[in-house]
Amino acid sequence: MTHTPMTGTRAAWAALGGDPALLSRVEPVVRAGVLPARLPVRELARACVGGCALAAAELAAARTGRAVPRVRVDDGAVAAAFTSERQLLVDGREPVNFAPLSGFWRTGDGGWVRTHANYPHHRAALLAALGLSADSADSVDSVAARLAERPAVDVEDAVYAAGGLAVALRTPEEWAKHPQGAAVAERPLLSRRRIGEGPARSLPALTGDPLLPASGLRVLDLTRVIAGPVATRTLALLGADVLRIDSPRLPELPDQHADTGFGKRSATLDLARRADLRTFDELLAGADVVVTGYRPGALDRFGLAPLALAERRPGIVVARLSAWGDYGPWAGRPGFDSLVQVASGIASAEGSPERPGALPAQALDHGTGHLVAAAVLRSLTEAMAGGGTWGVSLTLAQTAHWLTGESLGGAPGDAPEGEDSTGATDDPAPWLAETDSPLGRLRYALPPVSLAGGPDNWSRPPGHWGTDTPEWR
Repeated sequence: MTHTPMTGTRAAWAALGGDPALLSRVEPVVRAGVLPARLPVRELARACVGGCALAAAELAAARTGRAVPRVRVDDGAVAAAFTSERQLLVDGREPVNFAPLSGFWRTGDGGWVRTHANYPHHRAALLAALGLSADSADSVDSVAARLAERPAVDVEDAVYAAGGLAVALRTPEEWAKHPQGAAVAERPLLSRRRIGEGPARSLPALTGDPLLPASGLRVLDLTRVIAGPVATRTLALLGADVLRIDSPRLPELPDQHADTGFGKRSATLDLARRADLRTFDELLAGADVVVTGYRPGALDRFGLAPLALAERRPGIVVARLSAWGDYGPWAGRPGFDSLVQVASGIASAEGSPERPGALPAQALDHGTGHLVAAAVLRSLTEAMAGGGTWGVSLTLAQTAHWLTGESLGGAPGDAPEGEDSTGATDDPAPWLAETDSPLGRLRYALPPVSLAGGPDNWSRPPGHWGTDTPEWR
């Protein structure tokens, strides 16, 4: 398939329902050497950021009455942002991104599983599924020994049944034949549709410098880990008042919060407590956007299913993201980028006969996060014109299917036809910055979303997790 630096962006913009004429406003800056992989990871990253930036520019134009600002998508900035959790330094200390029990393990049938045990409850569930003590001093060796006795798929089933996370390595062909893989393949990259009535949204004209397309909008952030927080971090960059709400019983990993907390505030509410639920309902009454990132159905008992939200808050935009979706035999299963890579054939494609591989970034997380933000922005633009309550749904598995397909630009390893790199580099330094924060001195990746006249950094660094008051500014 012949492709150009705009092939993926064109596909993403079409999935978002955007006007193809606006693609002329996008200027890609192509740089060789970034995000090297057999699969077209750089094209996926460029496309997701390009679609997001163009959606922001479109909303800016709707609020100013002027032409759509030009959008610049620099591969260097995109690559730095897609590895933001690795670029982070806190007082000079490198982050801890994976715990000892998160990784690849050989299984008794000669296969592989990948586990995810970064959170204490997932670690405990993994050990329980394997019949090991939670305080085992030699847990790494013990886990390796137990896994070496069992077939990979049996491990997958047992660990999930115990409330943990482990996924058997599959080739692309095996995933295509798996019922969940087949269900994913039947669906589009994303879903964005009108789910209820609502008046045409009235937003004040934009003033001031920089141009902030999402200013005046209130976003309830009910997400964790990377993909959802990247989406809301992007909306915060663009001027939204983003308030992240977590349960006090599920604290976030400190380095993860430091990376994705820019521009936001963070509070805790226990929705199982009546008083906290009342506070949350008051926040919801003033929200313009709700973004959820928990497994499908996990928040429904609190009245947070999309259709329930549409009834409670007509005119709102509801965005949901998950690992596997709410369909197929894995509906409702939790998951993470690294696990989706293993199930969907990506780890097989990027690896060798001796060992599975991985993408050069958590590209499913970052890519899906930027697509969520783009879909929210596009929905707000359409709500300004025609009203309605809008629902958005994305999954890491659908983004993985896009990466392993053809619409991003040809076979794995191909270089775009006629690609002429500008300042080829794999050095992220030009797209990193430092700031003081309540968490210490931070080195971090600058935002990749760039539109003429728009912001080039967040308005505030992250604060301590869960310490803000749960109220709108």
